[in-house]
Amino acid sequence: MCGIVGYVGHEAAAPILLDSLRRLEYRGYDSAGLAVHSQGRIQILRTVGKLRNLENALAEKGLPGSVGIGHTRWATHGRPSEVNAHPHVAGPIAVVHNGIIENHLQLRSQLEASGVTMSSDTDTEIVSHLIHRESVGGHDLVTSVRKALAQVHGAYAIAVLSAAEPDRVVVAKKASPLVIGVTRQATYCASDIPALLPYTNEMVFMEDEELAVLEADGFSLSTLGGAALSRRPRRISWSPIMAEKAGFKHFMLKEIFEQPRALEDTLRGRLDRENGDVLTAEIGLNEDDARNIRRVILLACGTSHHATLAGRYWLEDLAKVPAITELASEFRGRDAIVGEGDLVIAVSQSGETIDTLMAAKAAKERGAKLLAIANVNGSAIPRMADASFYTHAGPEIGVASTKCFTAQLANLLMFSIWLGKRRGTLDAAQARELVEGLARVPNLIEERLKPSLDAISEMVREFSDARDVLFLGRGLSYPMALEGALKLKEISYVHAEGYAAGEMKHGPIALLDARVPVVVLMPRDRHYERVSSNLQEAKAREAKIIGITTAGDAEAQALCDAVVEVASTHEALSPFVTVVPLQLYAYCVADHKGTDVDQPRNLAKTVTVE
Repeated sequence: MCGIVGYVGHEAAAPILLDSLRRLEYRGYDSAGLAVHSQGRIQILRTVGKLRNLENALAEKGLPGSVGIGHTRWATHGRPSEVNAHPHVAGPIAVVHNGIIENHLQLRSQLEASGVTMSSDTDTEIVSHLIHRESVGGHDLVTSVRKALAQVHGAYAIAVLSAAEPDRVVVAKKASPLVIGVTRQATYCASDIPALLPYTNEMVFMEDEELAVLEADGFSLSTLGGAALSRRPRRISWSPIMAEKAGFKHFMLKEIFEQPRALEDTLRGRLDRENGDVLTAEIGLNEDDARNIRRVILLACGTSHHATLAGRYWLEDLAKVPAITELASEFRGRDAIVGEGDLVIAVSQSGETIDTLMAAKAAKERGAKLLAIANVNGSAIPRMADASFYTHAGPEIGVASTKCFTAQLANLLMFSIWLGKRRGTLDAAQARELVEGLARVPNLIEERLKPSLDAISEMVREFSDARDVLFLGRGLSYPMALEGALKLKEISYVHAEGYAAGEMKHGPIALLDARVPVVVLMPRDRHYERVSSNLQEAKAREAKIIGITTAGDAEAQALCDAVVEVASTHEALSPFVTVVPLQLYAYCVADHKGTDVDQPRNLAKTVTVE
């Protein structure tokens, strides 16, 4: 997500901070800012847009001083603007923050009730006011940070300056990355290794619920509770380009492996595991809205469209509400019947996809209520919508979407659970089972990532020369088959088609022979026996079968020429585990063929023109 940097030394801080932020640009951002101890006080500089805007402002204004912090912001709470950009200031305190403060609304209400005036829409500003309140009580900066963070629930990596303590930066982390860089003359911090590599390769990786005090001659490390810790720096041998990719060969592979974290961030603060419910007050729909929905129309393009196909299954199964999926490019091209009583859910990773934007606009103009699911805060579709339900996957560099897709699935399933509870169609036991299962999904994916990559890397030599590949699935596996085929087409330039397995005998079976591999999604669900029959029909035509099977399913393994095992989970949760091997298969084929994995030909990350 966003980028944090910090410097304490004897050189001018601002150029170092700006250079470090530039090395984190690959993470994505919409605004940037610096805070430097300068001339006896903390001076702030913030701009919207690219870092060149901050660089120009710095050249004009100047920020002399040798201690400072910097930030590139990827909006989560509050749209991109100078007032929402970091650092955030309260009295003599300046803070930069990555992560999500789950109880920010409660804390904001408490602070405002005590007379605090907020100047931004962000959750980060709350942290600066909490630290300031503790410092007014007579505490030093370290104690103030500890006491403030004790009131905070959620994920954070923070760096803090105080005008009263001009020789140090205090940092702390929980569930967001933070690394300390060490030299004899200076100490640095950053949210990712690339920011620091030009200055040092001696790094200390902070763990959750730890705090560090950075000074020019070194650092001290402790728990948030105050217990002293000792940790020696590690020498990092990565090149800057390797570091941007965290050691992965391509951004796409890195982002596939980031899916557990992206899902955790998207689920965080939204699952009520005790009561089997979803906390979605942020989306702006109330109980009456839920009960009065006549029909749901899901609009999207490309990969997002495949997510909405799964969403339709969930909405009808869990909320018992009629749901249809529409390709946004087709919806806007006809006189669609839509109006009052309809809820239109527009799904777009960027929030700027032109076809989805125009289709959603047309639906809203005809009286439908519009809900946006997007990954970019303040983007065009959420701005236009009546309500927004953001994913928190973080920036996605690879053109072929992976982690944003699974985050969209998470939001669509959470919304379906929420709607089913409000409409009385989902009982407490079912809801609790789904919520608990969804909370475990990130771990289920994490456990199988490396074994799946190893298995697929081995089999890919046999199948990478295929010119045509068929993907089959039933039920919730059908949209994943479509997604698997799209991924293979996008990055390896292999012709691939996804089909509902029951449709194979209505045409596609004519294509099958020994040269056409068939990827069959067959988790142990209600469709298992029929999918198994379709598999055997393909096998009878000499097609090679790659099975995506539940771990330990000896029956399926006996039928397949190669298998990739996935974790056993609730049927409604199967898309989360079955789609990851399909992403890895597409990646491995493309890598084996030597195509440009991250920037495939003819494709753009965001389609904003017609």
